[in-house]
Amino acid sequence: MEKRSSFTGKIGFVLAAAGSAVGLGNIWRFPYLAAKYGGGIFLLVYIILAVTFGFSLMVAEIAIGRKTGLSCVGAFAKLNKKFSFIGYLGALIPLLILPYYSVIGGWVMKYLAAFISGGGKDAATNEYFGNFISGATPLVWFAIYIALTMLVVLFGVEKGIEKVSKVMMPVLVVLSLFIAVYVMFLDGAWEGVIYYIKPDFSKFSIMTVIAAMGQLFYSMSLAMGIMITYGSYMKKEVSIENSIHQIEIFDTGIAFLAGLMIIPAVFAFSGGNENALGKGPSLMFETLPKVFDAIKGGQILGTLFFILVLFAALTSSISLAETVVSVIQDKFKVDRKITCIIVLGISLILGVPSALGYGILGGVKIIGLQFLDFFDFFTNSILMPVVAIFTCVFIGYILKPKAIIDEVEATAPFKGKKLFVVVIKYIAPIFLVAILVSSVLDVFGIVKI
Repeated sequence: MEKRSSFTGKIGFVLAAAGSAVGLGNIWRFPYLAAKYGGGIFLLVYIILAVTFGFSLMVAEIAIGRKTGLSCVGAFAKLNKKFSFIGYLGALIPLLILPYYSVIGGWVMKYLAAFISGGGKDAATNEYFGNFISGATPLVWFAIYIALTMLVVLFGVEKGIEKVSKVMMPVLVVLSLFIAVYVMFLDGAWEGVIYYIKPDFSKFSIMTVIAAMGQLFYSMSLAMGIMITYGSYMKKEVSIENSIHQIEIFDTGIAFLAGLMIIPAVFAFSGGNENALGKGPSLMFETLPKVFDAIKGGQILGTLFFILVLFAALTSSISLAETVVSVIQDKFKVDRKITCIIVLGISLILGVPSALGYGILGGVKIIGLQFLDFFDFFTNSILMPVVAIFTCVFIGYILKPKAIIDEVEATAPFKGKKLFVVVIKYIAPIFLVAILVSSVLDVFGIVKI
């Protein structure tokens, strides 16, 4: 058996884990939710949840990984064989997310290619996105994107993931800052800035909390085996608690900057119409190209924006792929090269329905959802909350929090241990059940989130 890889140190671990956390959810999902649930009040609730719930669950997962030195399947089996099913459920999530996430990554590459080649004006037309996703071209871009992801994973933890993250994450921050500052000086943008950062408590509701909780859950790569896998590559001398605080700053900072890029830009373009913020892909692939087309220097700004989005997408898909590769390697003791080829093949097969789901396979739906939307719902709204609930119950009442606290304190005193115990045993399970129930009721149209 080959020696387990590891990150060279704290910086490598933090940047790789932050890269995993920062993804498409930060760039378009966070601004959409912030706009929908009251701007500043959503932002405030999100930050509070990040430093409590997000912190506690991430501590648990990274500590489990480092304590066992294994990916999620092996980790839970080593701690308690009766609860090894949590690891298998956790491993299933990135396996299902990677293909459809890579389809969206392919869309980003297509738009970047359009802006680089001077086609920003064409990308701003109403029919551009619809014509693109309804054809067979998304398959090509999906294949290029997933191949690029697997190439980085092939080089391993230190030479591949860590090196790429050390370049991509600082570039991501610089580009985000540049675009956010640029956008804030557009005519009419300041109204959007105020809406986004000033809390309006009259817009607070229980759904603000549930939406912020759901976003945090997906944004920080929780309950999908990633942080357990990355924790297994973490050296003992690296402080878990300090590292997590830095990951949270990266993740929340990029999400905040994404809001500063997008909300003021759309406000400026639409004359202050909140409805123009749209939802999901329609915001990034339909509304924003129109914004870039309407402003001076929009071609360059659009190019920089889609470079940023591509970097964010890649750092996340790399972590998804690495988690699947790590699980297979731990379970079957297979060579990394062969494992990468296997994962690439599985992802290509599973990704085809999502790539063609808005075109050739558009008439085929599962519970009323297109393939990509179904996979997104099944993983994000069902599997992830279920895995997180089981993880909290396992740590809180079976393994006991002390086992995690001891692992964290192997390096340095655990300042947040009281908060950790309360959140893991009592607060997190209640919130997670609320997310699970509300998401299911939403997709079946019983309640509207």
